[in-house]
Amino acid sequence: MFYVVGLGNPGDEYKESRHNTGKMAVSHFQTRNPKSEIRNLKIIESTEFMNHSGKAVAKFIKSKKAAQNLIVVHDDIDLPLGTMKISYNKGTGGHRGLDSVVKAVKTKEFVRIRIGISPTTPSGKIKKPGQGLPAQAGEKAVLDFILGKFKPKEMEIMKKVFKKASEAITAIIEEGKERAMNQFN
Repeated sequence: MFYVVGLGNPGDEYKESRHNTGKMAVSHFQTRNPKSEIRNLKIIESTEFMNHSGKAVAKFIKSKKAAQNLIVVHDDIDLPLGTMKISYNKGTGGHRGLDSVVKAVKTKEFVRIRIGISPTTPSGKIKKPGQGLPAQAGEKAVLDFILGKFKPKEMEIMKKVFKKASEAITAIIEEGKERAMNQFN
């Protein structure tokens, strides 16, 4: 059995925020793949806030072996807007939603589909919010950014990456994580 969870926050005020990228991507996947099309798949729909995402996941993932079939889709401020990277058994990079999942399932051995949300300079360098600011101001800038909504132009870019993430989820389930990583990374 495979388990897919898109990280995000509940409530309309967060619905189209950058921090709900994971939820939006999984919602797109569900729209494209009616439940009958992929067997052995459970979508975990969390009603918890991002920092407590592990509570919902822990209800289904009871062992390290089960965690190996977990796919967590989430926003990543360290990747450029509209890019995607599949990783396995990596650190959380300070992402509090991932921290919660790792603590709940007691392992890092699960697949992540990381979707970039950061703007870039004309030369392609990431412009992370809060860079160069004092710690407290920098944290506030990051929080304001991730909880902010995508601009219409950005959302058009994200719709394309949601399609790619849907294809990646299907590839992980049908062909394995290694092949999916080779294909999509």
